[in-house]
Amino acid sequence: MNEKIPKLHSTLTKYPRKTASDPGEISRLTVIRTKNDRRRRLEIRRLKYTCETMTNITITENKNSGDKDYDRLHGSKPSNGSKEISLSLSSSPSNQSTSDGGGIVLAGFVEKTRKKNDDVQTLTRTSHGLLSVIGRRCEMEDAVKVELGFMDKGGEKFDFYGVYDGHGGFRVAEECKERLHKLLVEEMAEDNKKGSGIDWGTTMERCFEKMDQEVNKGRLAEEMVGSTAVVAVVGNGRLVVANCGDSRAVLSRGGVATALSFDHKPDRADELERVEAAGGRAINWNGYRVLGVLATSRSIGDQYLKPFVICKPEVTVHELTSRDEFLILATDGLWDVVSNEVACRVARRCLNGQIRSKSADVVNQNRAAEAAAMLVELAMSRGSRDNISVIVVDLRKT
Repeated sequence: MNEKIPKLHSTLTKYPRKTASDPGEISRLTVIRTKNDRRRRLEIRRLKYTCETMTNITITENKNSGDKDYDRLHGSKPSNGSKEISLSLSSSPSNQSTSDGGGIVLAGFVEKTRKKNDDVQTLTRTSHGLLSVIGRRCEMEDAVKVELGFMDKGGEKFDFYGVYDGHGGFRVAEECKERLHKLLVEEMAEDNKKGSGIDWGTTMERCFEKMDQEVNKGRLAEEMVGSTAVVAVVGNGRLVVANCGDSRAVLSRGGVATALSFDHKPDRADELERVEAAGGRAINWNGYRVLGVLATSRSIGDQYLKPFVICKPEVTVHELTSRDEFLILATDGLWDVVSNEVACRVARRCLNGQIRSKSADVVNQNRAAEAAAMLVELAMSRGSRDNISVIVVDLRKT
């Protein structure tokens, strides 16, 4: 035993422990360690997710019935610097397919049949996932809305998806989330009474105009607050997209990313001409802004910037085909740092099971939800400093 001590002492002498003897070096290392710990805590706080999975059951002999399972999804950042998603399951009631604060809401649907007491129960569906996080902003001003079967016309059900990016506050975006799809139902009902088919362009314009009137002259009366809006209606073999502002809808068709909306930026040639014709100006103040204030030339609300900023949406109608894969609706928190092609590539790999999180055995029950989560993670890793909201709708037929 005593003979080993000198050997150990000589070893320690030969390879002394490296320490920072310079007080300045110690101070610098302490500051770096403190910043890293603070950054890690902020990432964990901002990436707290709430997972929600819902199933609609249609029974052939009875009325519709449903059951809901709710899971909470929490994000974590491992010590090696890469980000991954981990899940902890707990029961938690929630409203259908809506975002809550800066959390993530995931929803999914699968298709299968089963027999029970000679009754056939069919789980019909399209798969979708949505996610909305505060990101690196101090306040959450985004809002998202999914309303499945929000309208039934001639036995055909329509699904509604909406993403709203507020500015100057959250109230207009929240009001759009609660009201816009209801106003659309009213407008579609008016078209039914007239006995004419739906003119989607006119119907969407009336809907957005009524929404604008409600927030500008109704109980809100928020003259200095507004919100962009990009919404999609899926049904009867069609995909209808209406956009007002700089959020965006992108369709993946046959492996090619196709923009279904075009951002309303003040420096866009036709938008600049319209603003100047109305007597306004687009000023380059940290990016082009209407009167040097607003970075989008169309929005709902913003009474103080009218008539330069209008609420009229641009509407596109597309016939769905077997080549259509999925639809992405997102705010500029994603599109400012991720291109259409890259977003579609990531979403496609998620939907095909080529990209999986650490808890893929749970998340894989809804790959569209995992795709939305991965897109948000990508935007944050690329330095997005805005709120980020994403909806991924899987259009493939199982």
